[in-house]
Amino acid sequence: MEYTSIQEAMDKGSGKVALRGWVHRERGSNKLKFVILRDSTNKIQCVIDKEAVGEENFSAADKLQIEASLQVFGTIKKEDRAPTGYEVHVTHFDVIGECDKFPIRSDQNREFLDDNRHLTLRTQRMASILKIRSTYFQVREEFFQKKGFFRFDPPILQPSQCEGGSTLFEVKYYNDKTYLSQSWQLYAEAAVYALENIYDAAPTFRAEKSKTSRHLSEFWMVEVECAWKDLHAISELAKEELKYCIKGVLERHEEDLKSLGQDVAKLKKMVSAEWPTIKYRDVLRILKEKKGLDVPFGKDLRTIEEEKVMEEFDTPVVVTHYPVEVMAFYKPRDPEHPDEALCFDMLAPEGYGEIVGGSQRSMDIEDMKKRLEAEGEDCANYEWYFDLRRYGGVPHSGYGVGAERVIAWICKLDSIKDAIPFPRTMLRWKP
Repeated sequence: MEYTSIQEAMDKGSGKVALRGWVHRERGSNKLKFVILRDSTNKIQCVIDKEAVGEENFSAADKLQIEASLQVFGTIKKEDRAPTGYEVHVTHFDVIGECDKFPIRSDQNREFLDDNRHLTLRTQRMASILKIRSTYFQVREEFFQKKGFFRFDPPILQPSQCEGGSTLFEVKYYNDKTYLSQSWQLYAEAAVYALENIYDAAPTFRAEKSKTSRHLSEFWMVEVECAWKDLHAISELAKEELKYCIKGVLERHEEDLKSLGQDVAKLKKMVSAEWPTIKYRDVLRILKEKKGLDVPFGKDLRTIEEEKVMEEFDTPVVVTHYPVEVMAFYKPRDPEHPDEALCFDMLAPEGYGEIVGGSQRSMDIEDMKKRLEAEGEDCANYEWYFDLRRYGGVPHSGYGVGAERVIAWICKLDSIKDAIPFPRTMLRWKP
């Protein structure tokens, strides 16, 4: 027979089936075994009767342990008492891969689970997260295709910094040195002059000496760059993108989200609501008047301050016009308020903090040079970037979404480490 997935067999509902998967649970006696078989689509109860399969085949069932891999042949029928409403009465099965006592249990500590990440991925929790992650990227691709954007893939090896030299990963490049990408941005700015509206998804690297639950050394940044858009237009696009992606995940993974402890009704309500835009100075006012925190203008917001201000909102919030002095060199001054930059962050509620960062891009070469020199950078390394302003420069804007931060928020995860298959942090680079 042709093999089908468990979900396809359940959709069929009756008749003969051939399934493949792994033992999720097993119990029984010396005459009857109940095996919960799982594959990537669902789980199903398989009933192995000694009389039906024969003594030799049954003796193999008697030795089955969790995570052994099987091929199962039998007849499927509806059974309300079974965990997923169907069961297969087995006529024959083959053990493809035996399994010793599987070492992963839900009560084990974080360090052990991460040391054995290659096995932890098989747990129902991690499988649900990875399915949601996959859908998030697929739906995002769909969003930009519908809008007529072009996908643009940047280099991972880059000769200069974009987000601060202190977080660069240096790489030996033959007889020279280069760095792992902090962002696609500088290269995306070159591409908008050919393609105008572009997006990507790419691995990104930041050598931040941080051990928090919100930081990774290697993560996926999903970014956007658009010719002709200003700060308002680009931040509104970010809201539209995030809402579209969350709706797509909700449509396909409501049960997975529930299994992870997410309040699906609250998430649906959040996606249909308006997401406000406020200024950095408004944040300072809220912190002072409602939280008793006196944060001076010119100070970047820390995690605690983001969390405190977001206690006042039940949707994501776009915060604009951060102080120029704490922003990257390419974020331009607001002509009406020169101490403010034409930039934004999007903050998620419930303590998840910044999930998007973006800005208009500066067209003022001399101002960018001064700011780079103040950071100790050699402006000669950026001459190609300045050329973009010298040869037909136009206003343009962009943003980057921290994919793992969004996934952690959607899935209601305690740590961003579970939003990526194999986390890389300051202290972990294997398996």
